[in-house]
Amino acid sequence: MTGVQTMEVSADDDGLRLDRWFRRHFPGLGHGRLERLLRKGEVRLDGRRTRSGARVAVGQRVRVPPLADARPPRGPGPAPARPEETAWLSDAILHMDDRLIAINKPAGLAVQGGTGTHRHLDAMLDALRFKAVERPRLVHRLDKDTSGVLILGRSAAAAAALTRAFRERATRKLYWALVAGVPQPPKGQIKLRLAKRPGAVGERVQAHPTEGKPAITDYAVIDKAGRGAAWLALQPVTGRTHQLRAHCAAIGTPILGDRKYGRREQFAGGLGAVRRLQLHARSIELPVDGGGTLRVEAPVPPHMADCMGDFGFDPAAADDPFAGDDE
Repeated sequence: MTGVQTMEVSADDDGLRLDRWFRRHFPGLGHGRLERLLRKGEVRLDGRRTRSGARVAVGQRVRVPPLADARPPRGPGPAPARPEETAWLSDAILHMDDRLIAINKPAGLAVQGGTGTHRHLDAMLDALRFKAVERPRLVHRLDKDTSGVLILGRSAAAAAALTRAFRERATRKLYWALVAGVPQPPKGQIKLRLAKRPGAVGERVQAHPTEGKPAITDYAVIDKAGRGAAWLALQPVTGRTHQLRAHCAAIGTPILGDRKYGRREQFAGGLGAVRRLQLHARSIELPVDGGGTLRVEAPVPPHMADCMGDFGFDPAAADDPFAGDDE
């Protein structure tokens, strides 16, 4: 590439750090050189100087200077996965129409690639093309160890509209979690800012009264096992990184199986038998064209169903504790 160009951020890249955006589209450009270009103002985001750690959003425009020795932009999405890696996807489809596909993401599968992450959903999306011209696009994300409903746009236009709906809070997401302890009161709202902090187990977020980004989570106890554990419904009002995990830990009821935000004693005995994260994206409600709402629900995964059974919780008996609440 020999000339300056301006590239628009796609829905696939929404939320990426700018340096990772360049790594995805221009893998021949080293980090040191990118930093020099940023310092000189040759790389800009929506016409303004920026930094490598800035998060890009769908629709933003990136000024890319001449990069003669860097690989030119690739088509959307990573190299496709092998067919044997994607055979499970057809059974994971919860809903499909002309604009979106909803799948039940299994726990343990990363949504996107990164350092040391070679198996991820983004590389598998060609298996969900179904003869369409465009491959499906991610419009939101779930943590690697969180299971449940994940929405994909079937075209760039659909993905942009869905991403906008998530950003403008026109969607409603409901999660189920099993936690250590029982929160008091049994129904309420967690309103704690979250600041990113480096740590021995990687980047994490921490509740802070003044630093970080505002974060709000509604919660309600669906059932409890004495004072030792509870089954919660969680409804995020905002969508911060690790928000539900950090908020539950901040009020003294960390999610079972959470090695990043949980208590050390959870893994020493008793509740320590819970080795996998007990957090599930149970349902999503989305606006549909012409009015109305689409609701997609994901069944509880086996590892969480087993844990619920150990506590005597019955997923089939659950009501939505937020139904009828004012939005």
